[in-house]
Amino acid sequence: MMRIDEFVRILEPLDFLPARGGAVGIGQLTADSRQVTAGSAFFAVTGYVTDGHRFIADAIGAGAVVIVCERLPDRPDGRCTWIRVGSCRRALSKAAAAWYGYPAASLKVVGVTGTNGKTTTARLMRELFTACGIRTGYIGTGLAMTGDRELPLERTTPEALELHALFRKMVDSGCESVVMEVSSHALVLHRTDDIPFYGAVFTNLTPEHLDFHGTMDAYGQAKQLLFGQVAADGFGIVNADDPRGAMMADAFTGSDLYCTTLSEPVFDCCGAAIARASGIETRMDGSRMEGMIAGHAFTASFMLPGRYNVMNMLQVYAAGYAMGIEPARAAEALCRVPSVKGRMQRVSDAGGALSVIVDYAHTPDALQKVLDALDEVRPEGSRLIVVFGCGGDRDRGKRPEMGRIAAACADRVIMTSDNPRGEDPDAILDEISAGVTSGSFIRLRDRAEAIRCGIFMMRPGDVLLVAGKGHEEYQEACGRKVHFSDSEVAQQALNERMRMHEKTST
Repeated sequence: MMRIDEFVRILEPLDFLPARGGAVGIGQLTADSRQVTAGSAFFAVTGYVTDGHRFIADAIGAGAVVIVCERLPDRPDGRCTWIRVGSCRRALSKAAAAWYGYPAASLKVVGVTGTNGKTTTARLMRELFTACGIRTGYIGTGLAMTGDRELPLERTTPEALELHALFRKMVDSGCESVVMEVSSHALVLHRTDDIPFYGAVFTNLTPEHLDFHGTMDAYGQAKQLLFGQVAADGFGIVNADDPRGAMMADAFTGSDLYCTTLSEPVFDCCGAAIARASGIETRMDGSRMEGMIAGHAFTASFMLPGRYNVMNMLQVYAAGYAMGIEPARAAEALCRVPSVKGRMQRVSDAGGALSVIVDYAHTPDALQKVLDALDEVRPEGSRLIVVFGCGGDRDRGKRPEMGRIAAACADRVIMTSDNPRGEDPDAILDEISAGVTSGSFIRLRDRAEAIRCGIFMMRPGDVLLVAGKGHEEYQEACGRKVHFSDSEVAQQALNERMRMHEKTST
């Protein structure tokens, strides 16, 4: 329960109209009129699909005692307290932090942002901190870890109320730190406004979510917001091989900045500590590098192939160093940690003659990097086969580009559905196909059939990449979600192929 006068003080309203009968207590906060119960404060958030002001009457009817809004009605209902603010989203963030007792202030919150690599980097960072005695939570793609509990998430970065509720669970379970993926949507929509970040990590920036942000400059500026929220004694880690890293470094408000590079930074890292990887070797079963962080040399081997994963791991080691973990100790702690589910996840047949990789690569840059990494480590004379699609109701501009990349980098291309949502799967495949100017491809809108086709096409030594969905365990089409796992379907097809091979060989 929160007193109304305390609530008003926190929100600093533009207008305040108390209810008839004086002050009331608030028993719940919500921005969903369907969740309102007696004693609730309802936030009329203006969204991109609908406007919460349309549901104020429903909220009052369900028992709301406080309405937080951006526009007062001509005749406010006197049974409620009305609070007008400039932004309901900002107000909700402030209120959520206070409601749960400012739990983020008791945690060292490390935010990881960027287009690709957030999940791998954040999850391995959490593994490192935990292995080295720092009890750490996690918030990210599909999952939150609060101490010993795992909770499913709908969004990579939840709404403010859910975020601060998770922080409270972490504090109560004894966590000292949390690593969280921070999406550009969350930053722009004020979900993370009231989080005192101790660390910020920038992985890279490539075209994505332009249907929301409009331009790459606006997308980059959204990511940049994270580095302006770092506490004065906090740290920042910037991929200095990415041209947009400079703008992240310029916005940094903490004390210790690290620039990570696999060669030479593309911008002046004056004043920052350098974390560099050299002598890089990458294989199908992992990679090796010689590392240097702020003058501390170390050697690291880990179970992730590809140069882009070397950058991910270098940033993990740098974050560990910023948290007081020596790089050599970090390398030892992570040398046998397997890949994150759906990120370069290997699904192998019993004999190990076929290499099937499941990866979340769903952007042009991610698909290019994964295909390049697999091309580098595949056996000589083998073929690289890719099964992929593009999601519906999302940035259409990337579809032909992903078709072009697949045709240029793989020996065999199978195009299929990937969460078509409200769009016609064949229309999506038409747009992907438009980017293929040379070579042939197979087009199968049924994703399970496409994966099976790829596996039965393989010869010993071949590598098959199933890209786009990674960890996801659903397929979304026509407003419905049904269970679907790339790794499960791939394993079933491998087992079927093996049984057929055994029959023909006896």
